[in-house]
Amino acid sequence: MTPSTNPSQTPGAANLVLADSLDLTAAAPLKAQLLAARGSPLSVDASGVRRIGAQCLQVLLAARATWSLDGQDLQVVSASPEFAETVALMGCPSLAVVTAVQD
Repeated sequence: MTPSTNPSQTPGAANLVLADSLDLTAAAPLKAQLLAARGSPLSVDASGVRRIGAQCLQVLLAARATWSLDGQDLQVVSASPEFAETVALMGCPSLAVVTAVQD
């Protein structure tokens, strides 16, 4: 997961690129990176995600709720098909609806 600025996203938004495997061991680092970006708009690039577990999904859902309470925008962009399918199977299809990457 790499925080960076990407001018193609929301102006002024930071960009967080998710790792390809978001398993249990990725949950704590993901939380730390999200907290470091708190207070400004954030685009979360899920284009490279091949696996996501429930723990990381929970971290992303909590972040979305936190950003909303803070009055900031958090968007998951460029969701890979694997990311979109898995979050839909876990009951959260709206997390990956912004811009999905198609094969």
